[in-house]
Amino acid sequence: MLRLNLSKEAALKTLQSGLAFPNRHVNLIPDIMKFFSFLALACASLATAKQPNILFLFSDDHALRSISAYGGDLAKVAPTPNIDRLAATGAIFENSFCGNSICGPSRATIMTGKHSHKNGFLRNSGRGLDQSQWTLSKALNGAGYTTAVVGKWHLVSDPVGFDYWEILPGQGSYYNPVFLQMDGSKKQFNGYCTDITTDKAIKWLDKRDKEKPFFLMCQHKAPHRTFAPALRHLKAFDGVTIPEPPTLFDEYKNRSGTLAKNEMEIDRHFDWAYDAKVRKDERNGLKLPGLDRYPTVEYRRMNEGQKKEWDAHFGPENKAFIEKVPTMSHKDIVRWKYQRYMKNYLATVKAVDESVGRMLDYLDKNGLAENTIVVYASDQGFYLGEHGWYDKRWMFEESFKMPFAIRWPGVTKPGSRPKEMIQNIDYAPTFLEAAGVEIPAEIQGKSIAPVLKGEPGDWRKSLYYSYYEKGEHNVPQHFGVRTETHKLFYLPETDEWQLFDLVKDPQEMKSVHDNPAYAKVKEELTQEFNRLRHHYEAPAFK
Repeated sequence: MLRLNLSKEAALKTLQSGLAFPNRHVNLIPDIMKFFSFLALACASLATAKQPNILFLFSDDHALRSISAYGGDLAKVAPTPNIDRLAATGAIFENSFCGNSICGPSRATIMTGKHSHKNGFLRNSGRGLDQSQWTLSKALNGAGYTTAVVGKWHLVSDPVGFDYWEILPGQGSYYNPVFLQMDGSKKQFNGYCTDITTDKAIKWLDKRDKEKPFFLMCQHKAPHRTFAPALRHLKAFDGVTIPEPPTLFDEYKNRSGTLAKNEMEIDRHFDWAYDAKVRKDERNGLKLPGLDRYPTVEYRRMNEGQKKEWDAHFGPENKAFIEKVPTMSHKDIVRWKYQRYMKNYLATVKAVDESVGRMLDYLDKNGLAENTIVVYASDQGFYLGEHGWYDKRWMFEESFKMPFAIRWPGVTKPGSRPKEMIQNIDYAPTFLEAAGVEIPAEIQGKSIAPVLKGEPGDWRKSLYYSYYEKGEHNVPQHFGVRTETHKLFYLPETDEWQLFDLVKDPQEMKSVHDNPAYAKVKEELTQEFNRLRHHYEAPAFK
């Protein structure tokens, strides 16, 4: 922010004492007063102009493996050209993590810059985020930004600190979704949720107060379960065989016994109608192995035209599968479910990628690209068959890691891939620094601006993790620390410690906590775990 080194009053006093007026009837004071008023306004306008716009593009449950900019086995079969475009013109982080791998708590962390135990939003259940505390939206709004959030909010309480909001109730729906309005009403819109969210975000950008910098959170439901693609993408992976992860048939040996009790296996817990899209009326009375708890909720929301397109795609595939089931082995059926899951998940991602492209195109066409920070992220990662799972929650890499790509003109080096460990507590202080706003002492994260500039200094060497849910998918509470090479976490319910060597065992298939060769590593990580808990003022285990 620009500041005058001399106050208006002091400047006037100096002028009055230092200037001789030849004609006592000539009074220059009013003109000088006008000049300083103009100068003050000009400086304020210039300072505001220097504040960059911030476009925050956010998805739900987006695994790094399904973003081609990260490379990996899916990059060729399921490219994401628009997220890749953002990464190529900015930076994409190799080591970006959440602090609590579950939807609402991750979002609360982003809004507050604090870990779950500090912001009070520990689990998806509850009263919602207490927005009487400091939040990013209130800070930016108070600093002169016009602010908006559109799409998935998932923090229960209505958004605060936003000039405009239009959000999905709870998880929202993929087809013909309902949006909550600022006046408390609900409105249903025909079409596909990702497209509608993007439309609404662009409409707000068109109508916003263009005299102010903007902070826009465009937040998608996709690709969250139930992985329902846009109709135009249903056939996107016809004839394609999706690579299987090597741990698809994990037997959960050499680690905590709690892993085998989880309820998020593609094998045992993937619902036939809800997840695999095989309705009961398509099965000819055949009983399929596994769970069948929920109906095809998205199909029920469709109009007749939408159902016709859906049936034209899934109908023949489901018929062929039902006829083949009696001759299939158990593993064959699991593999079929994996292929169905992945094709729907990746097809759902395609609309998110298209949305990113639309938003980037809007900035280009409206002359906003050079003064807009653009971020693409997701609330956490997701299991795409690794360890036989779908869903998230665990501190294992696939759900602990979250995507993070950022383009900050003049700051990010195009195509850079920082390896420093960042966390979602860092988003708020980063945006505050960009906006020229003081970072409150209560914020637990750090601005990543030094990392982006290639000047990380004494950057963190470890991360703290917590998971507080009880019972959901039967994943137990656990708390841990991750360094660049190792990971240690504690499960209070069973009083167990797990230690993984991320260099030698990147798929985390064997805990070495009781291995004498790792005694020193275990001691060092235990000390660091306790240090981080003290540093972040984490509560006692319950």
